[in-house]
Amino acid sequence: MMMESAPQNITSQLWHFMEDVFDPEVPVLSVVDLGVVRDIEYNGKRVLVTITPTYSGCPAMNTIEMEIRFKLISEGYKDVEIKTILSPSWTTDWMSEKGKQKLEAYGIAPPVQPLNSMNELFAKDVVVKCPQCKSEHTELVSQFGSTACKALYKCLDCKEPFDYFKCLK
Repeated sequence: MMMESAPQNITSQLWHFMEDVFDPEVPVLSVVDLGVVRDIEYNGKRVLVTITPTYSGCPAMNTIEMEIRFKLISEGYKDVEIKTILSPSWTTDWMSEKGKQKLEAYGIAPPVQPLNSMNELFAKDVVVKCPQCKSEHTELVSQFGSTACKALYKCLDCKEPFDYFKCLK
């Protein structure tokens, strides 16, 4: 239930509650791991949670909003507002390191930094390590994976296909 303590302690508790709200498309990542929750404010009555979608048309955002609201209501906060902001745009830099480790353990290659600008004509391909066998001997199959934020790769050593969480800057 809602803690009766200093506002900073309440805000910390609210952030902790967000660790229990998971991305429906990648259910091992909390909205905190993913970096979707940008800010949480509490004024003694109302909780305001500010979120940024990974993609402006991300179909999971309505579900994420609903799950955030349900979680806070279940913890005793009845006045909950969810505010979506699109600027600055979400980036994979906002993902936690713990979240990237969870992705790999789940079988999805975490985002890696591009070696060159994606706009360069002869940019080198990013080396994506296979989350199964850890080989760097992989190839891109499709820029589009199981969701818009992932690409499909295959490992040339273990022969397994896998999703790669695209690096967005």
